[in-house]
Amino acid sequence: MRILKYLFLLLLLSLVAISIFVATQKGDFTVERSQIINSSKANVFSYVNDLRNWEDFSSLLIEDPTIKINYSNKTIGPGASYTWQGKEGAGDLKTIFVKENDSIAQKMNYDGTSSSVFWKFKDTIGGTKVTWKTIGKMNFYMKVSTAFNGGIYRIIGKTYEKSLANLDKILDYEINTYNVKVDGLSKVATTFYLNQTFTSKITNVTKNSRIVFYKIIKFCNQNKIDLNGKPFIIYHNYDVTNDLTRISVCVPIKNQILTSSGSDILSGKLEGFDAVKTTMTGDYSHTKKAIEKTIAYSNTNVIELDKSFSHLEIFKTSRSENKSPSKWITEIYFPIKIKVVPVNTYIPVRKPEPAVVTEPAVNKPEEQSEF
Repeated sequence: MRILKYLFLLLLLSLVAISIFVATQKGDFTVERSQIINSSKANVFSYVNDLRNWEDFSSLLIEDPTIKINYSNKTIGPGASYTWQGKEGAGDLKTIFVKENDSIAQKMNYDGTSSSVFWKFKDTIGGTKVTWKTIGKMNFYMKVSTAFNGGIYRIIGKTYEKSLANLDKILDYEINTYNVKVDGLSKVATTFYLNQTFTSKITNVTKNSRIVFYKIIKFCNQNKIDLNGKPFIIYHNYDVTNDLTRISVCVPIKNQILTSSGSDILSGKLEGFDAVKTTMTGDYSHTKKAIEKTIAYSNTNVIELDKSFSHLEIFKTSRSENKSPSKWITEIYFPIKIKVVPVNTYIPVRKPEPAVVTEPAVNKPEEQSEF
């Protein structure tokens, strides 16, 4: 019994010593990792800025098959957030600041430990240098947990290294794998739709339209409005020089409806039209190449484009159906003018009928009567 008491006392003293040691350790930490990503700065920034993409490259989310992720209504830009619950713990992340194609600032809470997260994107030889940095302060539980797992610098550092490697792999293949095919002349059917119209930078169309699509589809679900096909965008104009476009982000519906006065969601009708059709498979960053190829095809084949609006994009397969950008399918339609072929009026020439000659009547001499 005495030996057991000594062992118990030794164990207790050890726990106290460890607790004191851990408690007195510095709680502040800064962890930073960088990697060159083989993709353009705009592509890398856009991908990281959408929190829905994090489950595809963040090793913390990938390596836990039991993890449950809940996204807020907004997943892109300031105010975007998500929470997670897994076997390694629970936490939440929120984007608080964004500088387009340059940097992102976020706040993260992980099992009671809060930290500030910073992303920096910089053009460099071979692609984009991405720097991922975290500054925080550990609580007691986190100090104990990390002490037995190699320390906070090793744990976060390894997580960031794996995640950045995943990001490079995804973007190198998924973003840069695409195909553009001009299908030729086609017809677009008449359809009713709900839409929101606004002016946007061309480089921001993907981000802005994603937010609006979600808003309109949510409106349809709340009001029990039946959808009728894939969402699409009407480009009313397309100013490449000034990077500006006026667009209508549209969701097709089965029947025409009237929205209430003052609503920013309006109803419309797309009249059917003839067009040059191009199918693009891959990330939306290659849309410019698809447009250039379509215009070149029209010029080569002497097809006159209709300037009533620039073009139409229908998202046949999007990220809501497939997370891999290389599998996304977008149909692009440029309206064309129908050639009017002049028709010569044909008046048949009738052959003159031969004249009918009437023989003069011959007076016969009267026969003498017997009487």
